[in-house]
Amino acid sequence: MQKLVVLSGAGISAESGIRTFRDSDGLWEEYRIEDVCTFDAWQRNPALVTDFYNQRRKQLLEVKPNYGHIGLAELEKCFDVQIITQNVDNLHERAGSKNILHLHGELTKVRSEKYDNLIYELPPEKYEVKIGDLCEKGFQLRPHIVWFGEAVPMIEKAAEWAYDADIFVIIGTSLNVYPAASLIRYVKRSAPVYIIDPNEVALNNPDWHYIRKGASEGVKELKQCLMLNDKFLMIND
Repeated sequence: MQKLVVLSGAGISAESGIRTFRDSDGLWEEYRIEDVCTFDAWQRNPALVTDFYNQRRKQLLEVKPNYGHIGLAELEKCFDVQIITQNVDNLHERAGSKNILHLHGELTKVRSEKYDNLIYELPPEKYEVKIGDLCEKGFQLRPHIVWFGEAVPMIEKAAEWAYDADIFVIIGTSLNVYPAASLIRYVKRSAPVYIIDPNEVALNNPDWHYIRKGASEGVKELKQCLMLNDKFLMIND
């Protein structure tokens, strides 16, 4: 079974109603990066940072996966699908995908501000964390998020996945955010690359296949492209 590796970004979840940071009406219009998405912000005002992520969790309970997520899960019938996502939501999981690597952390988890290995999954339907909620060693729980300026601990594993890809798909990311954007450099030249995005991306290559559509329609077209090969005629919409 061929290995199909996907790098997904904010664009795929935007179709489900999750506001992105970089759009004109995105979250940065209401919050400064320095106030909610850095460790310095956490030290200065943990209550503000905690509330910011509480509101994002609350929104996550109100949205559903779109066909971009669902279609990728369906591709597991015929491919070994691995998803590297820059998103912190759980929409890939809820759509049914089984192999997901979160580069920037997970909104549904929290961890000790002192011990990075003490990570806790929040109960279903719970979105609110409070100042005073502590890990088992007595330290405040912080969002399990890779903030700006922090190391990306899963990037090496993501690079391994990219290198092993037989097919590499990029969905809903501008390829402007590093180190995630650097993963394309690890993909072997023999592996076909598909880019699904209605907008221009930062990197261009004449050998890549560009699908200028949103995530849902783009994944439908991707499945059609893969069906051109007789090996994958089992893929059905």
